[in-house]
Amino acid sequence: MKPKVGVFSFTSCEGCQLTILNLEDEMLDLLGAIEIVNFREAIDERGHEYDVAFVEGSITTPEEAEEVREIRERTKILVALGACATLGGINAIKNRHDLHQVRRKVYGDGAHHFPTEATQRVRDVVPVEYEMHGCPISKREFLQVTKTLLLGRVPRPSPHAVCTECKTAGNVCLFDKGICCLGPITRAGCGAICPTYGGDCVACRGLVDEPNLASMIEIMKSKGMSRQEVEDRLTQFNTLEPVDLEPHFSS
Repeated sequence: MKPKVGVFSFTSCEGCQLTILNLEDEMLDLLGAIEIVNFREAIDERGHEYDVAFVEGSITTPEEAEEVREIRERTKILVALGACATLGGINAIKNRHDLHQVRRKVYGDGAHHFPTEATQRVRDVVPVEYEMHGCPISKREFLQVTKTLLLGRVPRPSPHAVCTECKTAGNVCLFDKGICCLGPITRAGCGAICPTYGGDCVACRGLVDEPNLASMIEIMKSKGMSRQEVEDRLTQFNTLEPVDLEPHFSS
């Protein structure tokens, strides 16, 4: 019997699911080892019991919370997939504002038809065995994590920052180019794809354990960034990981 796998989507752009579909040849090899029984982007069939469930998206409604609890009950291993599921992601920016005003801004006169609740990570609602970060996830990492889980092992996330991968790639530090980058405090695993192609790291994989936020904030200040700019950068993907800026901007 092949392990049964389900892929589910909540509040998200579904870009992580598209990343899985873009595996192409690798997907054919993967399908030889597993049976996908639920994946709305790819198949019409529906299963009800899973060995592994991949859950993309943040939890933003009572209905989503109830559904993810049902998935949890039916699966042996639950993996939160992508920045929305693991961090709250872009969706969680609304948590910084009055939710009633957010609802009216989005839905206008029909706002009363759409209850709006604070965005939650998957782990805020149910236990998860593993979190796969990124916006979107890395195809390479998805394959590695899936193979490791199928072998009955627990994947080991990288303990390093994106800066480590930048050095491995031979990149010139973006700070030397006058570009502010969150690579020094961001969890590695993406292969430093954004800095490699000229973009700054925006911490879509979340922060490393025990990040040196004090130094990062002081560097951002030295680049002329205001308190609001610093807050916006640090919380673009990590709203649910509050940062105390008061000591840095109190004077």
